[in-house]
Amino acid sequence: MAQSSITITIKLFAIYQEVYGVSELIREFPLETTVSDVLSKIIEEHPQLKKWQKITRFSVNYQFVEADTKLQDGDELVFIPPVSGG
Repeated sequence: MAQSSITITIKLFAIYQEVYGVSELIREFPLETTVSDVLSKIIEEHPQLKKWQKITRFSVNYQFVEADTKLQDGDELVFIPPVSGG
């Protein structure tokens, strides 16, 4: 039977982790889902994250990627918001 969805692990840091209260999510998405699709879903669930949308960087399986990168089953997606500190 053909696979119709993918399961990815979403690692959360900084503001994303604060808002969700956990360090990772495991979610199922349709095939052909992109990094930006996942970010949009996260922001839909927690609209207060919208202000971070344009400045968040992404990593898939420890490689920096662009928002239009298509995800594969089993990928580990990391949202990397800017961090402040000294």
